[in-house]
Amino acid sequence: MNLQTIGLLIDIFAAAILVTAFLIVSSRSLVFYIRLFALQSFLLGVVALLVVVGYGETHILIAEFLTIAIKAVAIPMVLTKVIERIQVQKEIDFSINITVSLLLCGGMVILADSVSQSILSAQKVDAPTVSRVLSVSIAMMLIGLFIMMTRKKALTQIVGLLTMENGVFLSGLSITYGMPLIVEVGIFFDILVAVLILGVFVFRINKTFESISIDSLRSLWH
Repeated sequence: MNLQTIGLLIDIFAAAILVTAFLIVSSRSLVFYIRLFALQSFLLGVVALLVVVGYGETHILIAEFLTIAIKAVAIPMVLTKVIERIQVQKEIDFSINITVSLLLCGGMVILADSVSQSILSAQKVDAPTVSRVLSVSIAMMLIGLFIMMTRKKALTQIVGLLTMENGVFLSGLSITYGMPLIVEVGIFFDILVAVLILGVFVFRINKTFESISIDSLRSLWH
């Protein structure tokens, strides 16, 4: 494949990754959140593979394998087990309703595009593919943060955190074609350990309060 075709494919998969973030915002099902995150991570792994094929950055192969193995397989399995244990399937109460949330996320995409253009113009980078993927990565980080701020279930906030991390990884791919290998491997295992700990944390919250809403935790401060 030539670079133009690879660039087009990267654009398509980056757009699909952004769509998964919007679908997470528009859903109420915790199981659907996890499946969307798994799909999002798989698509991210495909983007990493395309960077390897198109630009010869072979060290990213390990990051691509870890993305699919840990984020698309291992972490969703852990979170699914947590859902089965706590027997909570849906998120009912939102701080901001779905319609307004989607509108705000659309605004974040516009803001992300503006920020990415400023960054690339300051760095004198003239590459359309990099520009578009960087916009998506910044939007992913903003949407992940938005999910963490507006959703009340602790499990949903974990998905928001993981979405932010996917945005960070995508930005690394778009600007520098990946971080140093030791950093990438360390980050992946840190994420896996963090999710395991947070899974236990969610289970303990549910066992103590019979709910995984963070409102139960806020009540401890009053």
